[in-house]
Formats: sequence, C-alpha cells, structure tokens
Amino acid sequence: MKKFRKVLDGLTTSSPGGTIGSPSCGSAAGTPTAAPTPKEIDIQETLVSENFQLCKTVRHGFPYQPTALAFDPVQKILAIGSRSGGVRILGRPGVDCYCQHESGAAVLQLQFLINEGALVTACADDTLHLWNLRQRRPAVLHSLKFNRERITFCHLPFQSKWLYVGTERGNTHIVNIESFILSGYVIMWNKAIELATKTHPGPVVHLSDSPKDEGKLLIGFESGTIVQWDLRVKKADFRIYYDEAIHSVSWHHEGKQFMCSHSDGSLTLWNLRNTTKPFQVTFPHGKIQKDGRKESCKPILKVEYKTSRNSEPFVIFSGGLSYDKAGRRPTLTIMHGKAITVLEMDYPIVEFMALCETPYNNEVQEPYAVVVLLEKDLIVVDLTQSNFPVFENPYPMDIHESPVTCTAYFAECPPDIIPILYSIGAKHKKTGYSQKEWPISGGTWTLGSHTYPEIIITGHADGSIKFWDASAITLQMLYKLKTSKVFEKPKPGEGRAADLVEDDPFAIQMVSWCPKSRIFCVVGISAHIILYRFSKYDANTQIVSLEVRLPCESEDVISPSENENNPSLSEPGSHSPHHQHPASPSSGTPEGVKDSIPHLKVKDRTVRVPPGYQAELVIQLLWTDGEPPQQITSLDINSAYGLLAFGNCNGLAVVDYLQKTVLLCMSTLDLYGAADPYQRLTRSPRRNRQSTSEFCMRGLSNFYSDSKKRIRTSYQSLTELSDNQQSVDMERSKSPTSESRENSFSRSRSSSVSSIDRDTKEAITTLQLGESFGRKGDALPTPCLWVGTSLGVVLLIPMSIPTDQEERMEEPVTIGPSGTVMMLKGSVLRFAFLDCMGALIQSPYEVWRDPNAPEDPDRPRRRKLVNFSPSSSQDTCGEGHLAVVCSERQAKVFLMPSQSCLFVHNITESSFVLRADVVSVCNSVCLACFCANGHVMTLSLPSLRPLIDVNYLPLTDMRIARTFCFTNGGQALYLSSPTEIQRITYSQEMCDNLQEMLGELFTPIETPEAQNRGFLKGFFGGNTHTFDREELFGEAAAGKASRSLAQHIPGQVGVEGMKVAASGVVGDLARARIALDERGQRLGELEDRTAMMMTSAETFSKHAHELMLKCKDKKWYQF
Repeated sequence: MKKFRKVLDGLTTSSPGGTIGSPSCGSAAGTPTAAPTPKEIDIQETLVSENFQLCKTVRHGFPYQPTALAFDPVQKILAIGSRSGGVRILGRPGVDCYCQHESGAAVLQLQFLINEGALVTACADDTLHLWNLRQRRPAVLHSLKFNRERITFCHLPFQSKWLYVGTERGNTHIVNIESFILSGYVIMWNKAIELATKTHPGPVVHLSDSPKDEGKLLIGFESGTIVQWDLRVKKADFRIYYDEAIHSVSWHHEGKQFMCSHSDGSLTLWNLRNTTKPFQVTFPHGKIQKDGRKESCKPILKVEYKTSRNSEPFVIFSGGLSYDKAGRRPTLTIMHGKAITVLEMDYPIVEFMALCETPYNNEVQEPYAVVVLLEKDLIVVDLTQSNFPVFENPYPMDIHESPVTCTAYFAECPPDIIPILYSIGAKHKKTGYSQKEWPISGGTWTLGSHTYPEIIITGHADGSIKFWDASAITLQMLYKLKTSKVFEKPKPGEGRAADLVEDDPFAIQMVSWCPKSRIFCVVGISAHIILYRFSKYDANTQIVSLEVRLPCESEDVISPSENENNPSLSEPGSHSPHHQHPASPSSGTPEGVKDSIPHLKVKDRTVRVPPGYQAELVIQLLWTDGEPPQQITSLDINSAYGLLAFGNCNGLAVVDYLQKTVLLCMSTLDLYGAADPYQRLTRSPRRNRQSTSEFCMRGLSNFYSDSKKRIRTSYQSLTELSDNQQSVDMERSKSPTSESRENSFSRSRSSSVSSIDRDTKEAITTLQLGESFGRKGDALPTPCLWVGTSLGVVLLIPMSIPTDQEERMEEPVTIGPSGTVMMLKGSVLRFAFLDCMGALIQSPYEVWRDPNAPEDPDRPRRRKLVNFSPSSSQDTCGEGHLAVVCSERQAKVFLMPSQSCLFVHNITESSFVLRADVVSVCNSVCLACFCANGHVMTLSLPSLRPLIDVNYLPLTDMRIARTFCFTNGGQALYLSSPTEIQRITYSQEMCDNLQEMLGELFTPIETPEAQNRGFLKGFFGGNTHTFDREELFGEAAAGKASRSLAQHIPGQVGVEGMKVAASGVVGDLARARIALDERGQRLGELEDRTAMMMTSAETFSKHAHELMLKCKDKKWYQF
C-alpha cells in the first residue's frame, strides 16, 4: 500500500496571512498581511522585470555519449557530435561552443566546409543541416530532410559546393551546399554494380573522390563491393568484389592505391593497375596458430593511410585485436614502417582522425597528431615523437572522472583564493605530456571586462572534491581533495560500510564552504561529516573523531512520562559528550545486532598531510538497534561561532568544533517542547522502519500525476541515470533500508489535515547560524540557530557563546529554548536575513589564519572575527531585521524580533520548489527559485513581487534537481548530463554582455596554396582542375530531383534567448535590430552593385566616344 505523508499547511495561528497568496505559480505579488508594517521599514526596491532574462551561457565538460568527430585543418577547430543531437565546437582554450539540434536526433557524421566557417551535420532522422560558424552563437542556415532513404555516409571534397550523400539503399545523391537543394544527378546502386550481380551490395559506407582525378568517385558498399564511378561518363571504371565486409577506405595521396579495413580484422591494399585482387592483405594482430590457421580477429572499424615526406607512411587503425585476448582494453594501433605501436585506451573508441598539415588530398599528408574520441574522454596523440606522447588537454574533460553527486557555485569570491588553490593543485599535476602546443588552436577569445572570481565545487561518488576556476565563463581545474584518505580502506565485501552503500561509501552528498574563512565541510553518504581547514604548509596531524547517535525515532517514545525523562533544551550540560551516548529504550540489544558503531573507521594514527585542505574533525552517526543511521539532510557551519549544526529525519545535532564536543543532540519532536504546533496521534504497533533519506530531495514523486513515474532517491541516480529525458522511471536504491523506496517522497498535500500521524518523520531540511532575535522581547541580537523542517515549521534556538578567546576555548556554549515557532506550506528550503534597508546581512565569519604557520612570539595569534550584526544599522532605521523564509510552496518575510509576517507569496500550487537562494543582482537582492516543473523564477525582496517566471526546462530529472544551484551576479548551473555542467544566466545585463564574453569560432585565414605539381606529373597524372561539377550536377545538365525524395527546410535566426524573450520588448528589439542589420547589409550590397554598374557605364561611354572620334572622318569604303 502506498503510504502518504500528511502535511499541515493551513495553520494560521502562528503565521498571519498564511493562506493569503496567489492560486497559481508565481502569478501574484507578495501579499502584505494584516500585521502593521513599521514606518521605518520603507525599502525602495530597485529591481524590475527588465533586469532579468534567462539564457544559456556556456557548457563545460565532456560531450555526453559522443558519436561523431570532424576537424578543420585550416581553421584548426574541432567538432564533436552526440547521441542527443548536441554539437560541441572547440578551439583554443576559451573557444568552446555548444549547439543543439531541435529534433534531438543523434549526430551521425560531421563535415566542415574547410576554411569557410560552416559545418554540415547528418543526423539519425535523415536530415542534413548547414550551420553558420561565422557568428559567436552558430545557427542553422538550411536543412534537408530525406523522406524515402536513410543517410549512412557523407563526403564533401575540399573547395567543392557539392556534397555526396550515401544511403542505406546503396544510392548516392548529390546536394548543393549553397542552396541545400538536391541535384538530379543520382548514382543508383543497380547502375554502380554489374547487372549480372544478383545480390544487393548493402548500404554505402564510404565515399571519396580520387586524389588523382576529382571526376572519379570511390563508392564502398558494406558487403565488400567497391566501385570507382566516373562522374563525367556516368559509368564504373572498375568494380571490386571482396568477400569481407568493408568498414572504411583511405587513399594514398597519389591516388594510385587505397587501403580498406574489414570485419575479419584484416587490412587490404589495392592498386588501381590491377583491381582483380588486393595488392597486399595483412592481419596486423592476427598470429598464425599451430594448425597453420590465422587467429580470428575483431573488426578494424577505421583505417587512415597517411604519407610523410621524410619517413615511411603512417597506417593508423582502431580495433583488429584477436578474440582470444579477453579483457583487453580498446586499442589504437599506429604502424610506421616496420614499427607497430599499440596504444591502450581507458574507454571504447568512438572515432579517431589524423591531423595533417595540408587540406589537399593529393599532397603529401604529413600527419602530426591523432585526435581520439573515446566514449568518456578526448585525447590527442603526438605523432612527431617516436614514443607517441599525448598532449595535455586544456579543456575540463574530466568532470566525470568519478560521477558528480553534488555541486556548489560561488561568485564574487575573494581574489586571492583562486591563485592559492591553483598553486597548491599545480604541485600534483601529472607529467609525461608532449611538450608541443595543443594542436586544436583555432578561434579567438579575450578576457571580457565583466569578469570576477568564480569557483565551482563538485563532489563525486568516490569521495573526491574538485575546485574549479569558473571566472570569465571558462572552467579550469584548481585543486582536488580526496576525502577517502581520512578513513581506513574498507576490505572488499567486509565491514559496516558495505552493508549500507556497496559501491561508494565515501560519496559526497553536500558541501559547505566559506571562502573568507576557508573553512570547508563535506557530508558523505555514510552519514559522516568531515571538517577541513586550509593551510599552505604540510603538517603531521591526528584527526579527531566524534561519534553522534541522533535520538531514536519518536515511535520509541510512547508516553509523555518517558518523554519528560529525555534531556531538555534548557540543560545543555546534561547532553552527552562525544564519548557517551544517551540511553535508548532498546539499548539492550541481542548479540550480533549492530549498535553504537559508525560505518567507517577513521585513521587513528598521526598522518602526514600535504598543503591545502587538511582534515581536522570527523563526525559520524552511529548504528542504532541494528539499523544504519539515516543520511544527513542539512548542514550549516559558522567559523565566527566555531559551531557546526546538522540534522536528518531523526533530529538535530550541534557540535562545537573548537572544543570538539557535542552541544546538542535531540529528536525533532523534542525540539518543540511545549510549543509543538501539531497534534501527534498515537502510533500503530511497530512495523518495519523505512529509510527516510528521501527528505534529501522532497516531493519528487509529485512530478507528474502518472504514479508509474518514480524517481530514485540515492545519489546513484546521478551517476547511473541515462541522459534520456523520458526515462524518469528508475530502479530502487541498493540500500537494504529502502524496501519501499518506490513510495519515496510521497506526501499528501491536503490542507484539510489537522493532525499528524506518528508514522510521519519530520526531517531537518535546512539550518542557518547567524545573529538574530531568538525571542519576541529581545532588545539585542544574539547568535541563533534557525531550524527548518520538512513539515514547514521554523524553530529558533538562541545560543550564548563566550566572546573572549580564552573563555571560548574553555567555557561551554549554552543553548536555551525560545518557544518560537513559525509555519509555512511545504518543507523549508532557505533562510536569509535583510537589514531594515533591504541589504543582505552576511553571516559572521572568522578571518582566515594559517593553523600551521610558524609562531611569532611578538604577535600571538588571535581569532579575528567579522560580524554583520543587524544592530549595526539601528541608528538609521531602528531595531530589528527581516527574515526571508522560503519553502517548497511559499515564501514569507518576517520582521524580527516581533515575528510578524510582513509579506507572503504562494510560489506554486501545482509543483514545488527544488532550490531557492537569496542572491545579489544589479546591486540589489532577490529570491531565486527553481521548481520541479522546470520553471525558473525570481521574487523581489522584501515585497516578494514576481519579477520573472520562465518555463526553462520542460522536464526535470533527478540529476538536474540535485545539482541545480544559484549564485550572485544572476548566474546558475546544473548538471545537464552525467559529464557536462550547463551554466545559465537570469540577468539581462549578462545576456547583453554575453556576445563579448564568448569566443569567435571563425577567424579570416588565407587558404594554403596548392603545391605546384610540375609539368610531367600534371601531364601524365591527369589534370585535376578540368573537372567542373556545376556542368554535371547543376539543374541545366542533371535536371531537378524528385520532390518526394527530400524536403528543404529554411533555417531559423540563431539568436540565443529569442524564444525566452519572444513576447517581450527585448525580443522585439532583438528582431528589429536583426532586421535592420539585414536591411543595412542589403542596402550596402545594392550600393556596391550600383557603383559597379556606374563604373561599367562610364567605361562603356568612354570607349564608345573614343570609337566615334576614330571613325567620324572615315569614308564608308575605308571601313
């Protein structure tokens, strides 16, 4: 049976105006409630809708599921096609462009119009597209949809405007690149092969023009048939029938020989003088067995035959290994003379391509590198050195080295943090790379004027953390941290970690980072937290370990009398230190049941740690009554207070990381005390407990009404989820505690519920430490912990922290109850504090000082705290501050300390908010929200007036939900695929400046001149320049192609963001500007033509006048 969790979202006793708001998603402004607004809170809001526009900025990482590869040898840019219809175009670092076919069909093949600034893509929906690369955002100029035949291979000769297209039926069609119209010239398969041949030759797998004569087209069919077709006389010069299937063909530059790769692992070399049999047959990896037969080998999927002036030719191929060598990794083989080099790859080879000095196929090729596109990597091999080293890849292609499980985005970081992280990370870089420059060096890119320090942090399944420099819409690896080094290595198949998470016990769930204090905290999937401090020096350290047992779930506490015996909030001294644990009603567990033990074993010896982030404290939740601890759902850390707070579905814990003690460890129910707003029902007899880590991402089962579409809760949904947007139905988590995981996230959204079943778990969903007013009567702000729960409850816990440095290290921090309870609809997601002028109040922090720096006896080290207290603005606007609280369904603004609700806005009724952040945009602040239905919206503060609401993503999957995050400056990011990070902006200013920030793909370069072939070669070798394709393929000679064969589709204007702004003034302006540019361009062309005609007329007039003067005195018989 499905078990729905009941949510009380209609209580108005403690939240005035709780039911006031808009009925639809973001359709109404924030509603002022009945509570009086003080005169002194008169905030002038500056943000308006015109400040916002949503558009994609740049995509980082390796193209997911790549399918095709192309290279422009003159422009030196590389294109990679993918299965989802994406095309990535790469040049020098900073030149990185992502294009997407609207159809989403897989890219089968890519062909550059060399040095023309254009690219042809052939897709799996049998459509050809012509992309214009002469603009920073490439756009489709033309498309051609084949209706009756499937495209299998394309070939575009250098400096030709006619594209050869081979099909599954074996026919070859010809397309005019300029008009994208099909020629009437067709090479039918039955004309290409002999009439006596009874079998179909199969699909076209190869097309190429002869280097010796462009009028000869070599056609390779899958079955093994090869035909050289004379385009002028429309008949075959020769036909080859080979008994092994063909995968690829490659010419020798002189046009007298070509090489084929076959399905049996063989390479055949054919000489045009004798095509009855191959000139040479080799099995590069096939050895002769004892019985005299060759080993059976895997197919050679591609071969390239490249010549060199000063050495033997290069023969480069993929595949061809013998079948008996099981477990061998995919290989690329380079045969250079008698030397054979086998390069083993980490992933299967999708495609490879030799990079050559010349774009002409009839010149010595001189290959200098090989680009190898793997399933999950891109490598470039240097062919100029005998050991074939690889080039160091300047692009961030290793984001997915271990699957990404969480992300964090920080804009406007302190300027010194990036150089420090880079200098430490550079010490651990790999060596052995080629010393030559990265060969893909096309395009131009300059650092824009609108740049500031940005850092992206990614957490991974293997427990590693990566810091990336994301400034100026680029991405560069800074520093890598391995959290697994804190723990002893678990033995395979043994240990407590294997019971909960079999594959990745160190996987990162959450990160918390303060760039100013450089305190870093990570939360792992094994219910562990690691606190790191930054140091520029290496050190010998012993990691302190704290073990915390969050109270058992409330079902164990049956009667109020037992509840009274639990430690109360007002007695902090009674809480257990880290080496003790509060007694549990079921502590007398039988032997063999795991109890009071952590998942992982922390290294208990002194370890040498390198410079960078060094672990100081590890906190682990313990097993309880044979059950693993619930995953941690919320975390906050404050360096000024020296406190770390975290919670899960069982309760809340607060740790003093300076004194290394547990200050508070209580169940969520006990946090309320007498202020519990719910009527808790008695519970039915104990059933099997269910894992409630589902509160990590709340409500995701309500994506759609279709109950079959469920979303898996564990981080593995990020690592294993395919990029198919339709595959929302996922398998269960591997955790043994999630027997009913298909019911994960299910909760009733009914507002008529007035009581809560004991079976409902109330998770701690968000925490915020900061200066606030814990009670209504407080005159001065004090350190407080704001607690938000999955039932929409906000609790305030004031704290007393000694201010003197020596007292802080010795005296305990006291925590007392306030009884303050505020209510919202849905799980609480985010807290933020504004002063009475509407400015964001930053959390207090401790200025960073190196813990391992040498001591200076004259200047003893003291903690330097920076405090942003709300009381600092009392002179201008009186006491108090504003508290912004956002939940899954609504946002509220409270005035503190009166706790009166000033504004409330119902964000959505039909969906729920996944991510909410208070961010700075255009010198002001706003609330940015991302909903499960794909909407991105912003609300003004404090009035909660809707500013933008864009249906950005039509379908949100778990990966996007878990990794979407906003940051300052109007930017956001999410993991668009398991290997790629997509950055977007919702700022109009950044959209306007985006063109300046992007790189140029096309740079004007003169096409290299063809080599002088000499008289004898030109005379005896055939003249390649006498072939006029226009005469053969043009409409005058070949006629029109059948209209039903292919349909021409004109391209759309490629302006990013046009759809988003289609109905707004910005869209109209953009269209007007484009129309004006086009009109100006046409007027300019007309003016040029007029000037040319005038010049021509003047010349004609001058010649006519001269002729008249010469002839006027002549008699008629003198002519």
